[in-house]
Amino acid sequence: MRLIHLGIDVVETARIRTSMEKFGERFLKRVFGEGELAYAMSMPKPELHLAARFAAKEAVSKAFGTGIGEQLGWRDVQVGRSAGGQPFVVLSEKAKALAARLGGDHVLVSLTHTEHYAAAQAALVRREEDEVG
Repeated sequence: MRLIHLGIDVVETARIRTSMEKFGERFLKRVFGEGELAYAMSMPKPELHLAARFAAKEAVSKAFGTGIGEQLGWRDVQVGRSAGGQPFVVLSEKAKALAARLGGDHVLVSLTHTEHYAAAQAALVRREEDEVG
């Protein structure tokens, strides 16, 4: 696997909670996909899990060198969970094309959160031909 770029982000969980309270569904549906919302809302403190996913989207946008905006939107990057709980990134077709232009074909992500902060690190990589998955 060849590393193309890294990105990292930290989010205050209170910021996400405040946005949820102030903007409700408008905020949630603008930023998160259905799977992300279903998972987070099933948890006792959804803002912690949403904050981690928000940080992941920012970290991916930094790894892509674009930030969130015209080239890469909030919903172009979504975070899923494997059966074992490991997070993984799902890119929209637009985001996949951008990754390819940058020389990458896969994004690795790691998430963490506490009561007050959530953080994520993302790596845009190119897998070798003999690597699977």
